Amino acid sequence: MIKTRMNVVYASNIKLLFRRLGPFMGLIAIFAAGVFLNGSTFLNLYNQLNVLGRISIIALPAVGMTLVILTAGIDLSVGSMVSLSSVVCAMLLMERTWTKATSIAVPVFVFLCLVIAFTLTKRFLRRHISNSKVVSLFSLIVGSSIGFMVFLLMSRQVATGFKTLTVLLVVPVLGLGLGTLTGAVIAKGKIQPFIVTLGMMSGAVGLAKFIAGKGGQIHPIYYQATGYTAEGTTQMAPQSFDMLSGKIALFGMDLFPITGLFFLAAVLIVHFILTRLRLGRHIYAIGGNELTARLSGVRVERVKILVYGISGGLSALAGVLYCASYTQGKPDAGATWELDAIAAVVIGGTSLMGGRGTVLGTMVGVLILGYLSNILNLQEVPSEVQDILKGIIIIGAVLLQEGAVVRWFRRLKK
Repeated sequence: MIKTRMNVVYASNIKLLFRRLGPFMGLIAIFAAGVFLNGSTFLNLYNQLNVLGRISIIALPAVGMTLVILTAGIDLSVGSMVSLSSVVCAMLLMERTWTKATSIAVPVFVFLCLVIAFTLTKRFLRRHISNSKVVSLFSLIVGSSIGFMVFLLMSRQVATGFKTLTVLLVVPVLGLGLGTLTGAVIAKGKIQPFIVTLGMMSGAVGLAKFIAGKGGQIHPIYYQATGYTAEGTTQMAPQSFDMLSGKIALFGMDLFPITGLFFLAAVLIVHFILTRLRLGRHIYAIGGNELTARLSGVRVERVKILVYGISGGLSALAGVLYCASYTQGKPDAGATWELDAIAAVVIGGTSLMGGRGTVLGTMVGVLILGYLSNILNLQEVPSEVQDILKGIIIIGAVLLQEGAVVRWFRRLKK
């Protein structure tokens, strides 16, 4: 009896070890393989920075996907959100009139400002005024006034061209709004996330093509430094937007890609949420057992709406960075990105059943995929073979997570 218990504990410890250290061991193995196969070419500083710059954009949807999967959900719309936001971003920068992009993005941003002003005013007044009708009325007046002022400011930028900071605010808010809508349908309608996000994926792609016009045309971004303009227009994007695709100079060298700063900031913020805030504990609780979390007083619907909103916002931010890096907005810019995001989360040790995983593991998963792609490109491996190897790695990561390898190990030991 004692021996049986010891075997169970031993197997459990090995399983836990695989879960915690598996992603880091995989990253070390991939890095070692890169050094062995490509030597100094792989270790070259330019190559390392290139890998970091390329993975930083796709890492943002993966960070948002981590929160969703921790609640035992899934978000298939992140790639489509990247596509939609890239088109909206390019048109906001290049157009100087009301277009389909501004007609969608600006009202969403104004509405969010109105809601935030209304909510904050209402909470403040509740502490000093007992009459709820007066509080609601005054809060509505304040919120509407702020919303109107924001609309006037946005209208002025429509005529003069959107600035970099404004785009970094407006476009992610559009993704936040669509993600919140997805979460509300899932939470309030009690519908499977797979179905709802599949519908949003199709809808976002269709909206991106509708906004782009002419069957989903590509919208290029031009800067003054290029010396040429788009056909039929003399408009230019602000030069500061081009800096988003640049690198931070240290000791006279361009060392760190700016897109990497967004990636690291997202990881640190989400890590803080998951480890230090009540929201993080609620996310894990919902993924572990939603019914128990609900009975414990967790506002399950509110948490789900929030995580899908964050996922949409981070995906839209990735679309902005895509625009800066590739100087264009494409209706299919984020095609299949949802698969890469899910792969990074799974490889990083987050369980698809929810309730178990970390965003640091997702960061490791993103690095594994980035280094794997880099190594295979340096070896000139065909893209179809790369997809096969990526699939094998994903399946292997799931087997490690669910303890299949440990069970096989125990059978061989017997």
